[in-house]
Order: sequence, then C-alpha cells, then structure tokens
Amino acid sequence: MTSVHVVVATVGKAHGLRGEVALILRTDQPAERLAAGTAFSVDADGAPDTLTVASTRTQQGRWYARFAEVTGRTEAEALRGVDLELELDREEEAQEDPDAWYPSELTGLTVRHVDGRDLGVVVDLEHYPAQDVLIVRAPGRGRVMLPFVAELVPEVDVEAGIVLADPPGGLFEDLPEDDDETSEGGGPSEDTQSAEDTQCPESTESPASTGV
Repeated sequence: MTSVHVVVATVGKAHGLRGEVALILRTDQPAERLAAGTAFSVDADGAPDTLTVASTRTQQGRWYARFAEVTGRTEAEALRGVDLELELDREEEAQEDPDAWYPSELTGLTVRHVDGRDLGVVVDLEHYPAQDVLIVRAPGRGRVMLPFVAELVPEVDVEAGIVLADPPGGLFEDLPEDDDETSEGGGPSEDTQSAEDTQCPESTESPASTGV
C-alpha cells in the first residue's frame, strides 16, 4: 500500500465547558474525514495519545468537535494547535478522485511561470470555503497565496517537481521584504485567513481537486 499522510483539521479554541473545540479545517471532505468514531494519533504535550471523534457540529460555517478522551475545558484548551492527521491509501484515494492532490505531495515543488521563470516554492496547501490555495514562498519575499484552480495552475508534475502557474499580473511582483522564515506553512488561523505579508487574488474558477 502506498500511503499518504494528510492533516484534515487543526484544533482551535476550547468552546464551552464540556470539552468541545473549534476546528480549523484543512480538508474539503470534513463530514467523511471527521466522522464519529474516527481516531487520530496525537503526539503533543498535555494531549491524549489518541483522539476519537465523538461528535461534530457546525455553527455559522464553523466546525466544532468533541472527542471521547476529552471531557472538560482544561483538557480541551491543551489541544489547541494539535493537527488531526490521517494515513490514507493513496491508490484507493486515486481511484475515487484521480485529480486529487495532497499537501505532502505538493510541498517543496518549484512554482514555475508559464513563461519559464521560477516564482518560488510551495510550502503548504490551505483549504478555504471558496477554493484551495497554494502557499508559495517567493525568494527573499513574503508568502504568496496562489488559488489552486485550473485557470491559474494549469499543470502539476510531481515527478518533475514543477507546479506550472499562470498568475495574474502583480501577484508575485512588488512583494514586501520578509525576513521571518518561520512563517512558512501552517493553516489559516482561526480568526483571520491571511497574514499582512500575503497576497491573494480572488478567482471565480472552479477549485482544483485536492482530495484532502
């Protein structure tokens, strides 16, 4: 079996007194990936070794979850920032969605403009309600959010290590200098979806399938 590890959500703030937590989704299939009974192995200080989904709910577009191993607010607060990761069968997933891509497959690929210029390196793939977004680190510059849609990303060649991009003018130009190399990767925060040094154009194109 060829496996792939995917982060389906990151635990956010504790909500209420009975162990419920907000989730920062990293998947476009939350109902399937976060079904009751799904168990996640966890390696984090103050957290149980396993988190088993007891229930989920949505409120105003946000997802909340309760885990069988967590019964109080103090325990829930200790989970903040924990990634919920699954190991999936890549071949099985490909049969269900042959166009699916995973963050582990895209991270580290060179983003190359259709005119031949290298624009940067993919450092993450983030999921947003409207579309998925490639997070690109431009050389010596800030992060760039490149919508992962066929119009702007016409080709991904994992074997060649290339993501072919046709971004709108200005997206990769005139970026502010960014000396903070620690900001690479990571999902959208709970309260905001972009950093001050991030540029992201709106796109009406249908999102590419990530299968996360």
